[in-house]
Amino acid sequence: MTEFTDRIAEAPVKSPIARFRPIVFLLTPLAAILFQVYIPRLVEQLGYLDLPLLVTVYFALMRRSPIIGLFLGAGIGLVQDSLSHQPLGMFGIVKTLVGYFCATVSQRFAVENSAIRFILAFFFCFFHQLMYWILLRALLGQPGDFDPRRELIVGLLNAAVALPFFRLLDKLRDRG
Repeated sequence: MTEFTDRIAEAPVKSPIARFRPIVFLLTPLAAILFQVYIPRLVEQLGYLDLPLLVTVYFALMRRSPIIGLFLGAGIGLVQDSLSHQPLGMFGIVKTLVGYFCATVSQRFAVENSAIRFILAFFFCFFHQLMYWILLRALLGQPGDFDPRRELIVGLLNAAVALPFFRLLDKLRDRG
């Protein structure tokens, strides 16, 4: 490997950890979950938008702690499970994995960069759907509907929405 790639592989990013007021940390996921549950009933096309996943990705990336990402993903996923018709625990397991891996990745990359945020939002949206499909088949023995082309498009849609959404959430950070 070259000197440049050695530095990338070895040096974790020393960016500051974002701080949020507790009310922001609680109300943002709740608002995203309520959006996910009720808005697609009014506008069916918004059912492809997964705001609870984007909130999980954002807070896990910005807090940079795998433990916080893990608990945040589990909490958001379980609340989402309890408000949906899906089996309890499916979103909890998948979002736990997403939260943990997002926080782990954030320790290596400068996640304030818009291009990195877009790529990570796309990747974790696709990863979320793939893991959900795998768990549906493995744990419940149900045939799942996984169309890679559709999931790539949905991932791109969610990543495109993630950029302005993450900018909005950046404004809610505690600057003090």
